[in-house]
Amino acid sequence: MTETGINVRERIVSDLFSLRDPKYAEGQKNIIPTVDPKRLIGVRTPALRDYAKKLYKSEHAEAFLSDLPHTYFDEDQVHAFVISLERDFEKCVRQVEAFLPYVDNWATCDQMLPKAFKKDPERLLPHIRKWIASAETYTIRFGVKELMEHFLGDNFSTEYPDMVADIRSDEYYVNMMRAWYFATALAKQHDMVLPYIEEKKLDDWTHNKAIQKSIESYRITDEQKAYLRTLKVPKK
Repeated sequence: MTETGINVRERIVSDLFSLRDPKYAEGQKNIIPTVDPKRLIGVRTPALRDYAKKLYKSEHAEAFLSDLPHTYFDEDQVHAFVISLERDFEKCVRQVEAFLPYVDNWATCDQMLPKAFKKDPERLLPHIRKWIASAETYTIRFGVKELMEHFLGDNFSTEYPDMVADIRSDEYYVNMMRAWYFATALAKQHDMVLPYIEEKKLDDWTHNKAIQKSIESYRITDEQKAYLRTLKVPKK
């Protein structure tokens, strides 16, 4: 993996350090607590996206994507953004599945938004089922996120909230995504999803968090918010 005698990874890391914002790096410590602060270079997201676009068009993209694990969080972000640009569905799925075992934080997970998946979500569904059935926190989170992004429109079915409701996890970042899913589903498929809240099909924490996020949403009417407040589970 060389570029005229210079290691591609070293070149990329050097480039990222040249874009570093020390104050931003300091602020990230609190925002992304699951990442070792030593892994934070501190490059702002717009700069990382721009860098990923250039890398994606270069001859070195494949070498970078295959060189796992990365040392720095910022490399992981670039990796997620490069994958997001891939338009070939099967290639994108392979890249996602190779990378998911190394995703260790909500930001990299949530900011990986593959364009290829928008074109044919039905082909994505078997992969989503597999990701949700995983034992890995951010693989589950990614699966729920993809279900939220691609299956709350005309292709909605109650089998999808069933999948999310059936997840049982003690992981904060899994349950926060489940709550986010149901809050979004209440906005987009209110009448179909409300029974999941009325019948308390979620664990108490996720149930209450979904209601909280719904109440904070501008897409939920005042009348709907008032009713949702009555459905909160009292703290024990």
